[in-house]
Amino acid sequence: MIRKILFIVFGLAINLCLYSHPWKPSHYVIIDTDGGTDDIKTITMLLASPDVRVLAITVSPGVLSAENAYVKVKSLLNSFYHEGLPVGINRTSRYKSEDFPVALEKIWGSEEGISPADAPEAIALMNNIFSAEKTKISFINLGSLSTAWTALNGLASFSEQVNEFIWSADGADDTRGFNYNIDKNASVMMLKQEIPVKIVRSFDLGNESFYDNELIGSISTINTPYAKKISEFLRSDLAKSHKFSYSGTDEMVAVFLHHPELFNTEVSGNISDCVPADVKAIKDAVIRILEGETIEEHQVIRDLPFDPAFYSDDISPYVTDIIEKHGHNEWDIGVFASEMHRHLGVFEIVGVKMGIRALEYFCTGVDEFELLAFAGSTPPLSCMIDGLLVSTGATPGHGLLTVSDDPVKKPAAEFSYMNRKIRMSLKPELADKISAELKEINFIYGLDSDIYWELVREKTIRYWRDLDRHEIFLIEEIE
Repeated sequence: MIRKILFIVFGLAINLCLYSHPWKPSHYVIIDTDGGTDDIKTITMLLASPDVRVLAITVSPGVLSAENAYVKVKSLLNSFYHEGLPVGINRTSRYKSEDFPVALEKIWGSEEGISPADAPEAIALMNNIFSAEKTKISFINLGSLSTAWTALNGLASFSEQVNEFIWSADGADDTRGFNYNIDKNASVMMLKQEIPVKIVRSFDLGNESFYDNELIGSISTINTPYAKKISEFLRSDLAKSHKFSYSGTDEMVAVFLHHPELFNTEVSGNISDCVPADVKAIKDAVIRILEGETIEEHQVIRDLPFDPAFYSDDISPYVTDIIEKHGHNEWDIGVFASEMHRHLGVFEIVGVKMGIRALEYFCTGVDEFELLAFAGSTPPLSCMIDGLLVSTGATPGHGLLTVSDDPVKKPAAEFSYMNRKIRMSLKPELADKISAELKEINFIYGLDSDIYWELVREKTIRYWRDLDRHEIFLIEEIE
């Protein structure tokens, strides 16, 4: 009885979520990087936080050439399945990078098929972003200020849209630093502007490493792709051969964005000099960011239990497998969707997986894109819409979800976000297989039979466990 009451509470919770406006991230950012080895950690941390919305990444020459940095960044995003997060190149900078060997050797992800020639110009990319997103933006500079200065002069909307510059550098008075001298003219001119420039310093711990064995060990226990990426890097032979890898450098920017109170800050005019202060608190903040614990995810409840004993007897043996294979987020959403849908259905779970995959693709959050579903209004195919609704937050009540009146019904949907659109479809052979199985069960037992629903439930649980959302869909950019 207690379990039933709890599930009813969860059902009420998700319905409240659907009819209230969910949280918005505190920080909308554009990141500029020069491909340094510390940048992989910083970008990964910013992507890990649900309280940060990364709108785009631009690359400029510095540690690597802009072209090589572009390959690194795209390979990183692809490894997280954020293929739709736009990356642009600053091709106007005169600085010629020597391509530091250690940075060039570092693998951020698979570089196969990535061509810098396909990248848009950074200015054109940002112009497109500003036309679609009106929230004030923090422009994060992990290398030089070259891209920021170029955009400030070449893009009328830049000064209106950008609220602040956050720059990883060696301090307001240090003119000998690497990032300062990549484009000295840009550094001098940017520091004279009225827009606030917050300079975030590296953590100077003398001969001690910021990433000590304790911190690395803690990161290695976090079951998120972002934490795994950083853990793999810190444990790699390349990192071990280069002491700089264990310093707290550019990633202090990610910590500062979330916890400026952990820094000693001196303000002079529009310039803030931000020095990391509390090493233990900053290390704790790194852990929270990588765990994704920067917001309250749910609207009513605190957490959904992951203890298999909490769940129904038939699904209990699968709980751990599903979480380990597909992540806590898919488990949470699958539970909520099934409670709202009032039964476990294969196409409902397909909708859950499709919605999460769309969020990953665009690297965005709930309630941030429009959705056109082609599944119609006849079960079992239309059950997919409930999964999409819960996983994306795109609801009819928000005016974000529409069901197409196309007479051809199929397990597919179009997702529109930031002037872009993709169509995602369940692979035809899998769609045909699922439909055939459900038709056969219906033909033998009929919808009024308890056996029908028991068999559908059994198949749904197994499909939930076995179907990888990164392998079962076709994704096409259509706009």
